[in-house]
Amino acid sequence: MAYIIALNPLIIGSETDRNGNLLSGAPKYLDAARTQVDWAAVDDSKMMVAAGTALVAGIMTILMGVWGRYPLAIAAGLGLNAMLAYTIAPTMTWPQAMGLVVWEGILITLLVLTGVRTAVFRAVPPAMRTAISVGIGMFITFVGLLNSGVVRKPAGSPPVELGINGSLMGWPIAVCIIGFLLLVVLHTRRVPGAMLISILVASVLAIVVEAVAKVGPTFLPDGSKNPTGWALNVPSLPSASEFTNPSLGTVGKVDMVGAFMPNGHFDVKVFLGLLLLVFSLLLADFFDTVGTVVAIGQEGDLLNEKGNPEHLQEILMVDSLAAMAGGLGGVSSNTSFVESSAGVGEGARTGLASVVTGVAFLAAIFLAPLVDMIPSEAAAPVLAFVGYLMMSQVAHVDWDDVEDGIPAFLTIVLMPFSYSITTGIGAGFIVYCLVKLIRGKARQVHPLLWAVSALFVLYFGQGILMSLVERM
Repeated sequence: MAYIIALNPLIIGSETDRNGNLLSGAPKYLDAARTQVDWAAVDDSKMMVAAGTALVAGIMTILMGVWGRYPLAIAAGLGLNAMLAYTIAPTMTWPQAMGLVVWEGILITLLVLTGVRTAVFRAVPPAMRTAISVGIGMFITFVGLLNSGVVRKPAGSPPVELGINGSLMGWPIAVCIIGFLLLVVLHTRRVPGAMLISILVASVLAIVVEAVAKVGPTFLPDGSKNPTGWALNVPSLPSASEFTNPSLGTVGKVDMVGAFMPNGHFDVKVFLGLLLLVFSLLLADFFDTVGTVVAIGQEGDLLNEKGNPEHLQEILMVDSLAAMAGGLGGVSSNTSFVESSAGVGEGARTGLASVVTGVAFLAAIFLAPLVDMIPSEAAAPVLAFVGYLMMSQVAHVDWDDVEDGIPAFLTIVLMPFSYSITTGIGAGFIVYCLVKLIRGKARQVHPLLWAVSALFVLYFGQGILMSLVERM
């Protein structure tokens, strides 16, 4: 999970709000035309986000271990941070955007306190639980393949391809393949810590390769691309000068009301538009967690006879508070990470695993350069391999029964193909209810599932709703 400390700053640490300011509050550009980037300011902003990301992840992951007592780690959610950086922040200031995240966290916490979130979790049918777990396995496999460059988006068609023009080229991909093959060998021979060993060996190999071959990054400073470069960060041994005192400048920079009163007074049109944004954040956070908790539980055999984990209320409460903490920390909504399945795959079964992970995140506040030396190509094999481990559960779906098979199929395929866990779950729920209705079995569907499916219809139609609000 350490990659989030490097990735979150790239997503939200270098983007500007409507005033052209970074999360740190400093302007990104040196000129009014916004053509000359102040790279020093960008680097400072990214370092602040990195430290804040590690801080909030560390505190909330330890809380999950102590209170939730579940091997589930928490950090800034991918997808949620992208929505914040590319959709929400450009329309307001960064403190106002973080204020919306806090509001989302408050609302989702109220859903837990009233029992709604727990009730919805329990209303999910067994076949859909299995499909969610398998779909997430395929999703994180796709994430690993993309992060390593084994699969990438070409300039033209098709939408994705193998490596570069259909060929596996470059040292970074070679490191990824070697790491994966080593993991297969170690797992087959039942070597304890196979995943961690694979990451460490691949990282050392990557550092040696970079020192000798000088591969460099994919995205060069002049804006050009090096297709055979390292995807996320260039592996190298950090120097002593890189270990500086961390700055937590993003913490507490929150404006809870400014977004709703852009001109100093309440605006109904603005309020409705922001309500849709908060609803989108809430729904994505809500069901990402449902899917993740199920996936972790099934992978580690941690679910009871009803398919629910012990301490479910506490698990959901910590996850909900994490959304709020992410906004207050200025690092985007924090949520449960499906990469926790890597730990469960190695034997993690209790909250102690989360406590250890949380302490490691806190240490990363001061040791960010060590975290940054691990390239995504070294971590990607583990993500892909966890997908294999989770795929085995697909046998629990009755594919001959269309009531289970069609919704399960859509859930599984749409998660990786749409690059969204929430989309897969939403489509699966809607079609599950529809098939039951067609076959005259509507009463077999839990009332909460009908309500959630209706909300997902609104979620998928939010583009239309936003356009209607703009025309008001």
